[in-house]
Amino acid sequence: MFALVFFLAAMLRSVALHPQGNIPQLALCSRSANRPRDEAMQAENFDYIIVGAGSAGCVLANRITAGGRHTVLLLEAGPRDTDPWIHVPLGYGKLFTKKSVNWSYESEPEPTLGGRRIFTPRGKVLGGSSSINGLVYIRGQHEDFDGWGVPGWGYDDLLPYFIRSEDQQRGANPWHGTGGPLAVSDPPDTHELADAFIASAQALGIARNDDFNGATQEGTGYYQATARNGRRCSTATGYLRPAERRPNLRVEVNALATRIVFDGLRATGIEFRQGGQTHRADAREIILSGGAFNSPQLLQLSGVGPAEHLRSKGVDVVLDVRAVGEGLQDHYYARTFWKCNRPITLNDDMMSLWRQMGIGLRYLLSRRGPLTVSAGYAAAFVRTRPELTRPDAQIYFINFSTAKRGGVLHPFSGFTCSVSQLQAESRGWVRIASSDPAAPPSIRYNYLDTEVDRRMMVEGLKIVRRLVRTPPLAGYVTGEEFPGPLVQTDEDWLAFCREYGETVFHPTSTCSMGTGAASVVDHRLRVRGLAGLRVIDASVMPAVPSGNINAAVIAVAEKGADLVLQDAATIVD
Repeated sequence: MFALVFFLAAMLRSVALHPQGNIPQLALCSRSANRPRDEAMQAENFDYIIVGAGSAGCVLANRITAGGRHTVLLLEAGPRDTDPWIHVPLGYGKLFTKKSVNWSYESEPEPTLGGRRIFTPRGKVLGGSSSINGLVYIRGQHEDFDGWGVPGWGYDDLLPYFIRSEDQQRGANPWHGTGGPLAVSDPPDTHELADAFIASAQALGIARNDDFNGATQEGTGYYQATARNGRRCSTATGYLRPAERRPNLRVEVNALATRIVFDGLRATGIEFRQGGQTHRADAREIILSGGAFNSPQLLQLSGVGPAEHLRSKGVDVVLDVRAVGEGLQDHYYARTFWKCNRPITLNDDMMSLWRQMGIGLRYLLSRRGPLTVSAGYAAAFVRTRPELTRPDAQIYFINFSTAKRGGVLHPFSGFTCSVSQLQAESRGWVRIASSDPAAPPSIRYNYLDTEVDRRMMVEGLKIVRRLVRTPPLAGYVTGEEFPGPLVQTDEDWLAFCREYGETVFHPTSTCSMGTGAASVVDHRLRVRGLAGLRVIDASVMPAVPSGNINAAVIAVAEKGADLVLQDAATIVD
């Protein structure tokens, strides 16, 4: 406890020592958010209303207001991003179940997982999940975006937007950019266990890859993270903070959107609750950016979705669109824990009061050390079967272990090696559970619903065990803590996956773009059958990309902003 108090005191002291850092800027933004509103703002009428100030919404708010021509109202159901743990990379563990900044959803009982419910964190704060996630920067594989089959959305189409978004620590090259709002950096420190993991992967024939976001994703190396100088760079920090100084952007926090207002089949406004009152704002166009759960939820609450289900919940139907909320995809994830024979893990640090104080002091003075670590330290992207043409498994390495994510670390020297899918096949759904906008949606993942998904997880876990037992990493291991030696056969591994697997927080595809009946939006992200309404967030992806999705969500929002501005240019004032 004393160490925690010491660290928090250090964080407060850092405000004075580092006036250009993220945390001091929050005060400036709070003042700008309280500035007197001009006449257009007082009229509660805007050119655009963006619902959700998350990974996509902050990008849109920045890009659409940049020219000064368009007025934008940005609504966020959660608070400002003032919690100090948001800005410390390792602080994501403190936010895992923190309901003040986290929707803390839970799935319906999953039939493929023995009826278990899957806890599902999602950001409810400025920056959304980019403010509470593990910071890992992965774009996905080129084949993912080409495989969407939507004109204008292949990898070559999106690459300029990935590049535009980046402020890459390594500098610019054909794959990366500098000067963008999103800081992307290497870990400030390497670690001998991570080095051993990479070396063991290489010993198994997995090639070294120092750029998972370049020509190929396959290989092993260190992750990059969305961080700068030891601090998280969320989309609130990178995109929204400078945009909030503009008079044509208004940001409302603690504002829960409850309904899209329609005039016939045209969206004309949003109703939202704030401070115990219901408000309404109108706009030329409404943009939903609530993510894979909240965007389909708001559409359904507003009468757009599967008509039979909406009527069963007491919602009047505006347009029967069966695809709204269908097609949910995510990456399934399973962890293994290993005991280490040297006191060099974060578990060891947390068992020592002096080492805790040293970590806090090191972070205060240099912005380095364990507090700068993202949710993955090193990685390997591998093929679980030789006949595959690209990686289908992502292996994570991190130098600590905990029985419950976001919980207390194990009381022994230990590390974690995990595996997740890359190209998931299983599909689920999101549906409103009631007509109450404050009620969480009903979520069903249907993990491990296909043979391909089951086989990939089993083979991936077998690779994990083989990798950890390969020198030099094997020289650091005293034993396999979990699942342990009783798990040997494919049937054992599958049973382990069903009992202990979890989400790795990459939900997509519930308002999919495309041309057929399974799509909700067209290639310009406009909701089919309606006017004045778009969805721009992870939900529009026809399939989940390979790996962590935040970078891809930002690129989708960058392109989506261009589409909005292109269409605005055709409107005669």
